[in-house]
Formats: sequence, structure tokens, C-alpha cells
Amino acid sequence: MVVRPPKAFISWSSGKDSAYTLLEARHQRIAEIVGIITTIDTADDCVAVHRVRSVLLTRQAAALGLPLIRIELPHPCPNEAYEARFAEACAGIKAQGVEHIVFGDLFLEDIRTYREGLLARAGMQGLFPLWRRDTRSLARDMIASGIFAHLVCVDLQRLDRSYAGRPFDAALLSGLPAGVDPCGENGEFHTAVSAGPMFAAPIPVHVGETVERNGFAYADLLPD
Repeated sequence: MVVRPPKAFISWSSGKDSAYTLLEARHQRIAEIVGIITTIDTADDCVAVHRVRSVLLTRQAAALGLPLIRIELPHPCPNEAYEARFAEACAGIKAQGVEHIVFGDLFLEDIRTYREGLLARAGMQGLFPLWRRDTRSLARDMIASGIFAHLVCVDLQRLDRSYAGRPFDAALLSGLPAGVDPCGENGEFHTAVSAGPMFAAPIPVHVGETVERNGFAYADLLPD
């Protein structure tokens, strides 16, 4: 008898990790992805942390062919406000008969423990298809899969401003300074995807202005 994987939403950051996580969840039959969930900074109408414009996020959701749940967050956002709105989103997902959320976390134990605690309070479970994968080989696998992404956020304490807006490709990996995780798991950089096998078609984009704010450089990735 064939056992069907559970239905799940995926925590969608707009970047390479969530994109590859979606591919792996399907490939490994860990979950049937039925929607994406993203935190939004309402002050700028952009994806939290990555600062990707909502217009690109909407295009990504359309290319995935999946419904999008936006968790609208104030700025600044106290932790209790985030937890309350995450709980509301979980209640909406559970009302659809879905009890799992898939995350692209790689090795940060405290982040995973925090997520699992929030989900447990909501009566849900987390799935982590990329957990403990070697990040050097994982980064190469992401590129080999056909995922195409740009660096949209760079920590200026770890990387030069010139990295903002660069493609996430083999040339980038070979030139990363020592101590920088190839997947940026320690927050060295964040990405936004515009093409890959998870999309029905590539999203034409161009890199706009790069701005610096609070120790980070943000490249504006705009759909054409």
C-alpha cells in the first residue's frame, strides 16, 4: 500500500533555501506542499529580513502555482507580536486540514527548537528536509538543480557591499571569504530566487539600487 505524505505548507523566505527545500520535500516524498507562508514587514511591504518586494513574492507564488499566506508584521516587531500572528496563521492552516509546516533550516539548533515549540503550541509539526546537510555540497546541489538566485541582503561585517546583487553561482562560492558559510546559514547573506524547477517558468528580473541600512547592504531585485 502506498502511503501518501502529509499535506504541508512551506515557510517561504523567497530565497534558495526554501526553494530547494520545496524540491527536496517533493523528491523525498516528505510532504505534499499545498501552500507557502511568508512573513511580511508591513512598513515597507517586503519580505521580512530579505527585504524582497512583495511584487516579486507574488510572482514567485504564481510561478509555484501555490496559495500564499502572508504573516503581516509591524516594524519594529516585538517577539510576542510575531508569535501571536504566527499562531493565527497556524490556526488558518489547521482549518484547512493541514498540520505540518516545512522549513529550510540547516544546522542552527536554537532556531529549530524555537520553531518546534511554536508549532507544538499550535498542535502542529515541523519538517526539516535539509537538516544537517553539509552546506558546501548543499550549495553546489542547489546550483546544479537549476535554481537561480541573487544575493539580496549582505551582512557588511562578513562580506563586502559588492556581493549584494551578485548571482548565487559557482563563481560566488569559489570566492567567498574563509569562515563564510556557503549557504549563508549564519546570516552572512540572503537570496531571492527567480528561476528553477519549482517554477512553471522563470521570472525575468533585474538588479536595481543597492542601499545600506543598519550594517547590511540590500540589493533591490525587481521583476521586469
